[in-house]
Amino acid sequence: MATVGNVLWFILGGGILALFWIIVGILCYITIIGIPVGKACFEFAKLSAFPYGKEII
Repeated sequence: MATVGNVLWFILGGGILALFWIIVGILCYITIIGIPVGKACFEFAKLSAFPYGKEII
């Protein structure tokens, strides 16, 4: 069931949201101070692309 939810989520807007987080993460990697924020942005991108069946810790 999580696979169906993930596919529907990705098609209906999760892919665009993940792309946004990836772009923001790349922009954060430009400065040394922004690298930790950039890493967090990439984690948000993974979570926003396929959220079902994951746990936030």
